[in-house]
Amino acid sequence: MRELLERRALVSGVGISKTGRRLGRSGLELALDAAMTAIADAGLTVEDIDGIATMGEAPPDDVKNSLGARLAWMAPFGGQGAGGHLRYVVQAIMAVATGLCRHVLVYRSVSMLSGEFRDGATGDAAWHIPFHEYSAASMVAMHARRHMHDYGTTREQLGAIAVTSRRHAALNEQAALREPITLDEYLSARWIAEPFGLLDCDIPIDGAVALIVSAADHEPDCPNVPVRFEALACGTHGKMSWDQRVEFTSMGQDDSARQLWSRTDLKPADVDVVEIYDGFTYLALNWLENLGFCKRGEGGPFVEGGIRISLGGELPMNTYGGQLSAGRLHGYWLLYEAILQLQGRAGARQVDGAEVAIAAAGGGPNTGCLLLTR
Repeated sequence: MRELLERRALVSGVGISKTGRRLGRSGLELALDAAMTAIADAGLTVEDIDGIATMGEAPPDDVKNSLGARLAWMAPFGGQGAGGHLRYVVQAIMAVATGLCRHVLVYRSVSMLSGEFRDGATGDAAWHIPFHEYSAASMVAMHARRHMHDYGTTREQLGAIAVTSRRHAALNEQAALREPITLDEYLSARWIAEPFGLLDCDIPIDGAVALIVSAADHEPDCPNVPVRFEALACGTHGKMSWDQRVEFTSMGQDDSARQLWSRTDLKPADVDVVEIYDGFTYLALNWLENLGFCKRGEGGPFVEGGIRISLGGELPMNTYGGQLSAGRLHGYWLLYEAILQLQGRAGARQVDGAEVAIAAAGGGPNTGCLLLTR
């Protein structure tokens, strides 16, 4: 285990831009704000950055040129790949572990100004849109409905995730939605795609998150507590499809989770806090099951009432408010929060004594997760 490539890298710095709804700023502006904050947080300068990896939306060429960085490596940009949204972090770890780079800037920026409209049904969409499956909400709703059929999961149980996330968001000044909600308000919200109502779905925002993945021997020079990669996972064994997989309800989370635990001696019981993808409430519940915090089909009872997953509970989840309330940054805000928790810098939402965290992102066939330690 000591020779695993992820043990040769660590997180030396993190940064986040201003976040919010319709800020009127480009993805590039937001990315640069987060990047410069992360570089300073790592105790570095732009001259130290020798790699870039990004999910977008600001192209890496633009960020490189704007920073004036001199790079040894830049990750391929765009397309699909195992590891889901976090695959660029995995690529950065690999670049550092092989000695190609020492300090890689990884970022994700999102700007509502540059929202994309697709005209027509091409590629995979040709098999979805003609059958009135117009969005991810429609796709994930089918998975949730099957879980309800197989295991008796209820909307009230999914609602506990949404209500708890909003309660956590109240402690996060940057969260898009901070007003508390009740379970009755959740249940009465307008339908999006049954069984999902409005409050089952994440919130589009503007914002950017950046982190610096550095060589492990940079640890003595880190101004803050360095966060280590105990294990990574980007496994995907079934078809790269939302609807043609044998493990329909568990999706690709099952592949990633099994790979994660195979690369460490730690167990689910050792985890202090989880920051997991909640593009829809069901995805968070599914991650809990696949990561082994409860048995398959028992996610509903596990989250019911929200006690276990609340701050102060046995497994605090999405302590910053998650994508359901803080806003959608495609898994990077949850990674940012996991790092803050391990560094003891989460303020009013800090989990006491947090030493082990999971950041897990993605749904359908394309997922990835990281086990982090301080």
